[in-house]
Amino acid sequence: MSEFVVHLSTESAQSAWGDNARLSFVESGAVIHLPNDGLNERVIQQAARKLDALGIPAVRLAGNWHKEQQWAFAMSYTRARNPGVIHWADNDDKALLASQYQALLFTRQLVNDTPEDLCPEDLAQRAADWIAELGGDAVSYTMVVGEALKDAGWTGIYNVGRGSERPPVMLTLDYNPTGNSDAPVDAVLVGKGITFDSGGYSIKSSEGMLDMKCDMGGAATVTGALGLAISQGLNKRIQLILCCAENLISGHAYKLGDVLTYKNGVSVEIVNTDAEGRLVLADGLLAATETGAPLIIDAATLTGAAVVALGTDYHGVFSLDDEARAKMLAVAAEQNERFWPLPLESFHSEKCPSPFADTANSRPMKGGGAGGASNAAGFLARFVNPEGKGWIHIDLAAAYHGNATGEMPAGATAKGIRSIAAMLK
Repeated sequence: MSEFVVHLSTESAQSAWGDNARLSFVESGAVIHLPNDGLNERVIQQAARKLDALGIPAVRLAGNWHKEQQWAFAMSYTRARNPGVIHWADNDDKALLASQYQALLFTRQLVNDTPEDLCPEDLAQRAADWIAELGGDAVSYTMVVGEALKDAGWTGIYNVGRGSERPPVMLTLDYNPTGNSDAPVDAVLVGKGITFDSGGYSIKSSEGMLDMKCDMGGAATVTGALGLAISQGLNKRIQLILCCAENLISGHAYKLGDVLTYKNGVSVEIVNTDAEGRLVLADGLLAATETGAPLIIDAATLTGAAVVALGTDYHGVFSLDDEARAKMLAVAAEQNERFWPLPLESFHSEKCPSPFADTANSRPMKGGGAGGASNAAGFLARFVNPEGKGWIHIDLAAAYHGNATGEMPAGATAKGIRSIAAMLK
């Protein structure tokens, strides 16, 4: 078939389907009719979903498209299975959009893969391979696997993952373009990589478990962000730490009432095995803090409470460092990604008390009770420097859609990779 071309227009549609329709068809393809001369991203997203439903194998964006308009189209047009190819408008944004899009495709594919095809070791290896492909000789990495995690003292990743036959893994990747092995680490990215989350003995419902292949969305997001930054010329030393495990039930699984003691001496009573993300991230944050890096960003599909608060349009941002939080929000606004601040004070680390340990990993109630997202962030605050200087926690409420909407396809979104990449640069 001939090429399908998509144009933008601020003129009203002469012939279109339905009242106030924003999409019309012409001999060469389609026209998206914008109500004004702004970016009109939601209108473009809705039109992209309609075009995607037609099963068109490839589209070309032609005419006067702003970069953010093209990105909005791509985010919504690119479905999880057999997505159509996009040819960018012929302007100065083509190279930038191409690098962003490759990072988006990698991130989405990683999240959308089945839990059978993506065990913890696969997740760590695929992330390392992709970054090494982009960073070449500047990339080195190590993996601590299975029982070696216990021996090394990474108690959270080990215990969450020991119920599975497929062992848990901690990936530590170093991107050092300086060539100097003594160069300081400028930033560390930490990602939650739970490749499937049954909830453990605090088992989820069938419906609640269906989309839990996405629980490694944090690991995919920070990997996608680092890859994007490298492709755009990143010249700083960055480390990537992925905390990878399957949270399953077996005779080897960790149990309610267990007490885990971390490398920094903090003891944690397990009152909910479905609050496992914070347990694995604690190890990653301890390792990140050991580097002395002035910036630590962790990302995780951590709490349902964040989704309740923000829906699936925004990511929640937490920090004890006002300056770091403000910078993250400003960068996200520049990158046209929706981030929103949620409360975190030092007292939030005391919100999950335990009579048997320094803290519990949650509260023994559904969703961790009121303020669950802030309480989870407060738990994590125990594993960074006492003031939380330079640490940003991102709860990825907008990382995944179980069902398609009028604006987004089903599956992973990769929202956040642009903002985190920009923070690194």
